[in-house]
Amino acid sequence: MTWARSAEEDALLRRALTSLAACGMPLVIADAGVSTSFLRFLERLPHASVVVPSDRGLISQISTSLEAAGSHRSRFILYTEPDKQSFFERGLCDFVRAAGNHPDAGVILASRSPESLLTFPRMQRYAEGVINNLCGELVGVTGDFSYGPFVMDSALVPFVAGLDPRLGWGWRHFIFRTAHRQGRRIALIAGDYPCPEHQRMEDDAERSHRLRQLSQNLLGLID
Repeated sequence: MTWARSAEEDALLRRALTSLAACGMPLVIADAGVSTSFLRFLERLPHASVVVPSDRGLISQISTSLEAAGSHRSRFILYTEPDKQSFFERGLCDFVRAAGNHPDAGVILASRSPESLLTFPRMQRYAEGVINNLCGELVGVTGDFSYGPFVMDSALVPFVAGLDPRLGWGWRHFIFRTAHRQGRRIALIAGDYPCPEHQRMEDDAERSHRLRQLSQNLLGLID
């Protein structure tokens, strides 16, 4: 899903998505539809199909993009946030290859190594550490559930439809627990995914975002 909320974010997403498109995989992008120029950029990306959901909000974008990706009739779907340029350039291909070693899994996550986690801001580490520990207790696997990208069995897509919009980022942890409840194995593949230099500082707004995100993630585990 994409939403370029500022000129700086517009430029960041263009660079990152150009790197993602260069990987050659089919892309399905649900855009917020607020910038005509950015929408035109997305439509010119190789291998990309772009949809604009009728409703606003993260959950609407996620469910729309996953439903469209499911129409490709691939058994697995790779979900990722759009701003992970370093992952697209240095980690994505290795992760996808490693994920292929887990054909019986319902969800396969790209997880940060302990060394990588130490490069992230302190409040982010704390908030994500809480949800990582709780999620691990509930699905029976220890590790990092909060980096972002993961592969999911397309059979899980229908569970995203109709989620409460208030769930926000908690949809990811909802899917992890749903997969576990369905008897599907959860696999974590640790890699060297350090925090980008420009994201290593945190201010009050960033701390508030992490706390809000933690509350949504907790809702995802108990929904």
